[in-house]
Amino acid sequence: MDSLLLIVDGHAYAYRAFHAIRHLNAPDGAPTNAIYGFIKMLARMRAQVRPTHLAVIWDGGLAAERTEALPGYKAQRPPMPDALASQMDGMVEFLKAAGLTSYCQDGVEADDWIARAARGAVQAGARAVIASSDKDFMQLVAAPVGLLNPNDKSERIWTAAEVREKTGVEPEQIVDWLSLIGDSVDNIPGVPGVGPKTATALLQRFGSVARLYERLPEVESDRLRASLDGARGAVMRNQVLVKLREDVGEPFNLAATLPAPEDIGRLLELYSRWGFRTLRQELEARRGPAQGELL
Repeated sequence: MDSLLLIVDGHAYAYRAFHAIRHLNAPDGAPTNAIYGFIKMLARMRAQVRPTHLAVIWDGGLAAERTEALPGYKAQRPPMPDALASQMDGMVEFLKAAGLTSYCQDGVEADDWIARAARGAVQAGARAVIASSDKDFMQLVAAPVGLLNPNDKSERIWTAAEVREKTGVEPEQIVDWLSLIGDSVDNIPGVPGVGPKTATALLQRFGSVARLYERLPEVESDRLRASLDGARGAVMRNQVLVKLREDVGEPFNLAATLPAPEDIGRLLELYSRWGFRTLRQELEARRGPAQGELL
């Protein structure tokens, strides 16, 4: 069977789970809504994608190179809610008990490590599916790498066709496209007056940002030409900010992402602590009466 690595953007799904389920608490009163939602979302993704390998990658903070290039990079983001922060260790505990690999390294952004993992999977002869709604990952989409966007209700695995449908450009043009329009989520300013449609039209005509600036006099609109010229330095900086790096994090090892056997006793202990009665009952039923007696 072909190897398929599912790469999960950990913090993105933790936040998604936290906001999807508002009120859920353990017997001791501690919040567990994000943990429960994360477990259910992960199970659903595994059932849909049916990966042979899996890795959850967590954000380790901002890359120094990006904050040096743009001090305001991601600076507008509010701090993680305390109720979510208190559940992060629980998610990692679950992954360990479930035999699933997770990675986090200080100073390494999850986006970059995900890019490294996707490239490493392809180099190892496997396919990869990235689970995230972050539009930066569209730059990685290619024949062996797909994108599972939770905002797409069709639940398709995105290919280059879906990237073109969404943006009007090819995956290899996404860095240029985002460099022109900016990214409000990451606090990256784009070219004034250039939105997605204008950026798409420019890249369809000129092919790339480099060729656009080489042929800038051919842009008919005086206002657009002046705006592009004035933002030239910002666009070049944005390319450095937007392009995902594949030279960060630990060396990728596909074999390390092969799921290990579940630690049933530890999972039952965690489910009991968190008050997840249904998950505990399902696990006991799946393991059979004999296992249940032993545990």
